[in-house]
Amino acid sequence: MRVAYFDCFAGISGDMALGALVDAGADFQALQSELDKLGLHDEFELTLDRVTKRGISAADVTVKLHHRHHRHEHPDHHVEGHGRGFGEIKRIIEGSGLSERVKRDSVAIFRKLAEAEAKIHAKSVNEIHFHEVGAVDAIVDIVGARVCLELLAVEKVYCSPMPTFSGTVEIEHGTFPLPAPATVELLRGVPWRELGIVGEIVTPTGAAIAATLAEGFGPMPAMSVESVGYGAGKKDFGIPNVLRVVVGEAAHSGLAESSYSAEVAVIETNIDDLNPQAYEVVMERLFEAGALDVYLTPIQMKKNRPATLLSVICEPEQVYDMSAIIFSETTSIGIRIDRRARICLEREIVSVETEFGPIGVKVARYEGDILNVQPEYEDCRAAAAKHDAAFKRVRDAAVAAFHSSR
Repeated sequence: MRVAYFDCFAGISGDMALGALVDAGADFQALQSELDKLGLHDEFELTLDRVTKRGISAADVTVKLHHRHHRHEHPDHHVEGHGRGFGEIKRIIEGSGLSERVKRDSVAIFRKLAEAEAKIHAKSVNEIHFHEVGAVDAIVDIVGARVCLELLAVEKVYCSPMPTFSGTVEIEHGTFPLPAPATVELLRGVPWRELGIVGEIVTPTGAAIAATLAEGFGPMPAMSVESVGYGAGKKDFGIPNVLRVVVGEAAHSGLAESSYSAEVAVIETNIDDLNPQAYEVVMERLFEAGALDVYLTPIQMKKNRPATLLSVICEPEQVYDMSAIIFSETTSIGIRIDRRARICLEREIVSVETEFGPIGVKVARYEGDILNVQPEYEDCRAAAAKHDAAFKRVRDAAVAAFHSSR
């Protein structure tokens, strides 16, 4: 399986993504031919140049517009009331001769971008309009990036954490802080790493491409590297302003090709003075708040005092909510937080019919092959009580029903 890794060590924008993918091997002439299918060729010209950014040679792809308007200072931002709306852009893409996958993913990126702007401005998605100039620019960048991934036969995309930056930007509504509101909204739940550049190094278009297409954000997955591309940004921030894209074949070892979720947070605290009855309450509250898992481990603390290790696994953006619950419901006065990569099998819940009624069954797959089948505990428990049957009999009936239906 061919994968692409977006290494955003200096950020990401639409033109940087386009340049990096072309530099990684996507045929530029084929890209232009595919973009012609949008029916917008009278509005722009795509050019490719070679530039050096702080010692790194990179592809510089530029969208040159065929009208008298000047490029907007911040074309990635969107306003209400004028320009091309999401509905029109959706019709342009879906009415083109591009492949179904390119059309589907390109529309998904624009939808995510429009939803972010709509939330910020308290508008509906249909009220959000892309600047006349910025709309063409964004269409070319977004559709072009997705076309390049198809030209490179990339099946899955992964991305590095995002670098932090600060400053301000001038947009239609005035002076806004960086990261731009849309960028922050688009990258909710995505890990960031501290860089501290002054200036916009992650644009809303770049954020939308990454947030929509990436399977996960973290270290580069195990792979055999086939090509590396560098896409140039237009400004100089004192570092090589380029996006690196690594393309290759995913490693065929163990679970390397299973579903990938980049990072989870692990919260831990040692507790030796809590009424044991309270653990049920704190676990219920943590699960209700969205914890992926909560578990208790018996430990020995200093002076051989018996204690309990409370561990919570959650999404990184949930850390503070989970911490608040732990502090409010336990006697803990300090917690530890760790970030860990994880690999998960693809899974789904299917319903099977048994003599005890419908039972949900969790099915885990690896490369399409079923590796594990587990009936849902609560379903089996309820059915066993309702029919006055042994729990294991209900469970076995669900497993048998699943396999007989294949």
